[in-house]
Amino acid sequence: MTVVTRFAPSPTGALHIGSARTALFNWLYARGRGGKFLLRIEDTDKARSTKENTQIILDGMTWLGLDWDGHAVSQTGNAARHVAVANEMLANGHAYKCFSTQAEIEAFREKARADKTSILFRSPWRDAAEADHPDAPFVVRLKAPREGQTTLHDEVQGDVTWSNDQLDDMILLRSDGTPVYMLAVVVDDHDMGITHVIRGDDHLANAFRQNLVYEAMGWKKPVLAHIPLIFGPDGKKLSKRHGATGAAEYQGMGYPAAGMRNYLTRLGWSHGDVEFFSDAQAQEWFDLDGIGKSPARFDTKKLENICGQHVAVADDAALLQEMQNFRAVTGQKALTETQIAGMLKGMYCLKERAKTFPELTEKAEFILSDRPISPDEKASKNLDDVSRGILNDLTPQLQSVSWSRDALEGVVASVADAHGTKLGKLAGPLRAALAGRAVTPSVFDMMLVLGQDETIARLQDASA
Repeated sequence: MTVVTRFAPSPTGALHIGSARTALFNWLYARGRGGKFLLRIEDTDKARSTKENTQIILDGMTWLGLDWDGHAVSQTGNAARHVAVANEMLANGHAYKCFSTQAEIEAFREKARADKTSILFRSPWRDAAEADHPDAPFVVRLKAPREGQTTLHDEVQGDVTWSNDQLDDMILLRSDGTPVYMLAVVVDDHDMGITHVIRGDDHLANAFRQNLVYEAMGWKKPVLAHIPLIFGPDGKKLSKRHGATGAAEYQGMGYPAAGMRNYLTRLGWSHGDVEFFSDAQAQEWFDLDGIGKSPARFDTKKLENICGQHVAVADDAALLQEMQNFRAVTGQKALTETQIAGMLKGMYCLKERAKTFPELTEKAEFILSDRPISPDEKASKNLDDVSRGILNDLTPQLQSVSWSRDALEGVVASVADAHGTKLGKLAGPLRAALAGRAVTPSVFDMMLVLGQDETIARLQDASA
């Protein structure tokens, strides 16, 4: 059997980080088994679904590196098929026409509340003969069992049992003839050949209603896996009060996609005690039995730690390309060819301890800045008359030295000794002159990356 999974978001808002994790789990499960990962846009909510939100979802998926097979399917585009299935169930007796008005339904519920009985609507038209049907608007309802229990097996939750008297005769077609979401989901999953439905456990109750459609049509049911939601640090469902919740927000904050994939995969799933892993390892290891039953808690510090590890091992060119994409989505200027060359040359010392692209940019300021360098307030304090004099003595000696770390360290140490100070005491003035900042990579790394001519020119500017 070829594994086929799907991610089916509603384009009614941003791509929530919890939804992104659901997409990731489906992607990993399919890719790790040589299967297919499909994308379906569930846009049946016409009032709230927009093309802009659909594009946000597609952009979020692309940023996360979750490629899908084929083109994204629009659920509304399959409406005629959904209607045909509802009519088939109507013809085979698994569904019926209900002519009850909204006023009658509300009156039923008000009486049920007064009698303290179930408010699930029991239609008087369930077993009515067609000859008794009035010439009036109607909805099509599915006949749900009213006695006994239904048990569904879930790969995460185990066996889950639902009392059938808690199932309503759900509407399949509205009075205007349009299909409802609950029907469309099942029809689309069947027609797309979905073998595994991996989604949030807030859909678990829906599984029992949707199961009725599978049974009425005699269709093979997919494997179910309902994953716990993501909570904030306070143990409550992740929301805006905890900070960023959308995938686009994390992209805008400069988190690398590989780190985000690693962290989200580990959020609610485990492979022993392994915290850091590659995409290839995740695809090899990921399985449904590794998903926990309890909600996972989002921890920004852990996310940053994982991202830092991915930055450290990333391919330099690929990391630089992602950094440029980050600059584009955040409205920053594109890097020049000279800056790109400098970044590639210096990436070995920039990646160390950088967890996000803003941090990487901060460390690369000495590469991205043009002469004359303007030291910030903190760095300026290191450029007094004494330090300028030392830099002035250092400059001519750098003009004849071989441009290697050992040689540079030797020259700087020699000048420092001649002025009765230590090499470490020159670090502040050198940082101010070369980068205009008090916190930078090693001064010798900056010299090596900038090259001899640029280093000397910056020192001359600072000592003038």
